[in-house]
Amino acid sequence: MLFHKCGPGCVPRAAADSLGGGGASSPRRRSYTVDLHCHVMVPQVEKLVADRPEKLAEPQMQLRAMGAPSVEHNQKHMLPAAVPKMLDLQLRLADMDRMGVDLQLISPSPPQYYYWADADLATSVVRLQNEHIAKVCEAHADRLAGLGNIALQHPDLAVEQLTHAVRELGLKGVEVSTSVNGLELSDPQFERVWACAAELGCLVFIHPFGTSLGERVNRYYLQNMIGQPLETTIALSSLIFSGVLDRHPKLRLLAAHGGGYLPYYIGRSNHGHHVRPEAQQAQLAPVEYLKKIWFDSLVYEPQILKQLIDTVGVGQVVVGTDYPFDMGHYDMHSLLEAVPGLSGADRERILSGNALDLLGLKRPATA
Repeated sequence: MLFHKCGPGCVPRAAADSLGGGGASSPRRRSYTVDLHCHVMVPQVEKLVADRPEKLAEPQMQLRAMGAPSVEHNQKHMLPAAVPKMLDLQLRLADMDRMGVDLQLISPSPPQYYYWADADLATSVVRLQNEHIAKVCEAHADRLAGLGNIALQHPDLAVEQLTHAVRELGLKGVEVSTSVNGLELSDPQFERVWACAAELGCLVFIHPFGTSLGERVNRYYLQNMIGQPLETTIALSSLIFSGVLDRHPKLRLLAAHGGGYLPYYIGRSNHGHHVRPEAQQAQLAPVEYLKKIWFDSLVYEPQILKQLIDTVGVGQVVVGTDYPFDMGHYDMHSLLEAVPGLSGADRERILSGNALDLLGLKRPATA
């Protein structure tokens, strides 16, 4: 199996350094903490797709997209380190304790989207994923909640899967990529999916898998460092400027990696909306839509997190670590304490209050 994109494993540094801060061994008082960006892998899915041509073509695709050094690093470090953490529940729970995370919202590892699958295969892939995630969450309801997958390449099927995931399996929503086989999330064929998600009132977690920049970023791990945030920037922009968020105001969207680059240069989008007639399908200035989207805290630096909070509002920011990959950030308590001007009440909102409200959950009385 070959995995990449979120980050190539969590050793040596992610496991050794990042999983220590703010954890159970810390003597300081710790706030109840909810992490909304955590991945899980379903091995049965890999067996199901193992002999498909698209799966067999992955190694060469990765070489072209990432370059040999990154592929080699992934092979040596990501597979032996990150994959066990996505499979072994006890490893996950132990890491949560060390990090000081009380509840994780687990979602599929993006390499398992498999948007190339035909309808029959996609039905089986999504069923295995969603039932597995639901079962694990049901058995550990005090520590885990779940998001499922949907076959966005088949919109009618995706609507059925989304409804089943939320109403029958009890999942809190679904995770989707930033584009689907070259189509933007604002493409008209996905309109029925957005309508369904809005009606269900569930969460849609937008998380990229790869980048459309191609071989321009196939060195230095730019494919991930630059490419993935750009994909989120494009996806959110397409949803805003196309009017999708006007047509479906009840959509509950969570953007990975702090929303890519969009919140930090939103002034250019606002200006373009004002002066360019082709950019005026959206009813409001783009910044107003950012105040209706949720963003994870995965921006690494206190000053950058402060800028995100100042732009979208403290009520729209939640903790996200990208567990268990090395591009994650695991000391969320220290990060929030270092944000200039952030009050204790605001830290509590970001650590748990916003996430619990978003998921429709209550803070345990014993927390």
